[in-house]
Amino acid sequence: MSISSSGLALALLVVSGSALAASTACPEHFVGGQPPVLVQAKLKPRTQELCFISFAVLHSGVSRTPLYAAEHLTRDNLALAKKLSRKDSFRAESALPPSDRAELEDYQRSGYDRGHLAPNADMPTRESQRDSFSLANMVPQVHANNAGVWAGIEAAARQLAIEEGELYVISGPAFVGNDIRKIGNVLVPTHLWKAIYSPKQQRAGAYLITNDDTKDYAMISMADLEKMVGINVLPTLPSKVRESGMNLPKPVSQRGGNSQNKNQPPEDEYQLKDLLHGVRDFIQRVIQK
Repeated sequence: MSISSSGLALALLVVSGSALAASTACPEHFVGGQPPVLVQAKLKPRTQELCFISFAVLHSGVSRTPLYAAEHLTRDNLALAKKLSRKDSFRAESALPPSDRAELEDYQRSGYDRGHLAPNADMPTRESQRDSFSLANMVPQVHANNAGVWAGIEAAARQLAIEEGELYVISGPAFVGNDIRKIGNVLVPTHLWKAIYSPKQQRAGAYLITNDDTKDYAMISMADLEKMVGINVLPTLPSKVRESGMNLPKPVSQRGGNSQNKNQPPEDEYQLKDLLHGVRDFIQRVIQK
């Protein structure tokens, strides 16, 4: 099912409103204790913050998905997470009103995965792992994407956090275009993004992918991400840091190390592309209408 959504594109994409003040009940998950700011006023209705043990979510009752999920990854917590086996416990989020939340039935036989924004593999305890399976932390995601390039990006973020000791990671969906698909009552994002701030490097940047079977990804600045999604994801950072971007690590291959020639490095599984050009063109067209 799909919906015609020039209004939705304005509500969930184009930045034309003034910034809204942001506050949070769980500052430990955010850089400087400051959550992202919704610079597009039309994103604000029917939003609700959810504070979990290891991450925070801003949920939208319009899309019935998170607008973002924020984590503070540390080396010690990831060491604990690595010892935990996965135990699936997908469920609707009881803290949200039924009229705003996704239900398990929305995803059934939809052809889409229930794709984590804050990944299960980041969670250091059984309780936080269970939190991650709330549908308030999920978006409809193409399986090849969820198990492929997105999983590779998640793994790259974990590796960098282990190497540097800590990272702040914020992940979210984007809804680009005038024909947004819908499964049940849940909107299907056209793109996904994962923003990373390195306190060690004092730099920030974001991965951007399309929600399909792609193996391509882009690296973009926080300033470009804000233009695309209408959210100032890391508002405490200086404008120079937000505009300059960051050399992010390549997504980690999900194929394993089964190369026949051990002396020959494997080809890159995922390809760095300029995915932002078409999105910029779309934004400009909508603004001019």
